[in-house]
Amino acid sequence: MVEATAVEARGRITYGDMGLWKEEQMAPLARIASFVAEHGAVPAIQLAHAGRKASTELPWSGGRAIPPDAPNGWHVVAPSAVPFLPGDPIPSELTVGQIDEIVSAFAASADRALRAGFRVIEIHGAHGYLIHEFLSPLSNQRTDEYGGSFDNRIRFALEVTEAVRRVWPGEAPLFFRVSATDWAQGGWTAEESVELARRLKPAGVDLIDVSSGGLVPHVRIPVGPGYQVPFARQIRLGAEILTGAVGMITEPQQAENIIQNGDADMVLLAREMLRDPYWPLMLPVSSG
Repeated sequence: MVEATAVEARGRITYGDMGLWKEEQMAPLARIASFVAEHGAVPAIQLAHAGRKASTELPWSGGRAIPPDAPNGWHVVAPSAVPFLPGDPIPSELTVGQIDEIVSAFAASADRALRAGFRVIEIHGAHGYLIHEFLSPLSNQRTDEYGGSFDNRIRFALEVTEAVRRVWPGEAPLFFRVSATDWAQGGWTAEESVELARRLKPAGVDLIDVSSGGLVPHVRIPVGPGYQVPFARQIRLGAEILTGAVGMITEPQQAENIIQNGDADMVLLAREMLRDPYWPLMLPVSSG
């Protein structure tokens, strides 16, 4: 899966990020999709908007926020004028018209992804980026139809999903990545994630990719092997939807147990695959 592909220029996390907000960006991504398909795998892409966590330095250069008037910086947007870190540039609160434009940008990027040869889309609604910022009351302080109540806070996520599904073929999988909890008092909760998943299912989502955190800094997260797997199970059972488990899944038998125990329907790997691209060859053959 090609990760964090921005649907508009100001939605990039850093100035080095990829995007699909214009036709010229299709050709290099199409080469990637074609290469993946030629080798018997299914090309997938994650569409994203970083919201208030955009306009940052490259990770290996510190990852700090870049002011809009500095080189490689731009003005960031969010549900509310609340920065990620004290001292970060204050984001502009999106108008309803601007929200509609971003919804359309997700759909347009999905259409380009389809024409570029991708066969799975994941909408990035986690890790403190724009969709997640709308979901959590810690970052969404709006008083209009996009803020306040649970139904209002999930409105943007549903609108993006419905818009993407209108251009994405019905037989092609659509994933949605969620942070199951903010790990912070007063923030987004696992119970709300279950209810969101219930609403996303009829909107056309096939699988919930279950991560956590990322909305606010300096929270205590009990990181350990498979620490997010219980959330995948909770959403799978509570919303009766397919889920993917992520986070500190480093051993083949550990991954196999997650599937066999019914904790999730899929194990999604990133860092272990970067460390060892032949890791899946060590997976035990399931007897189920």
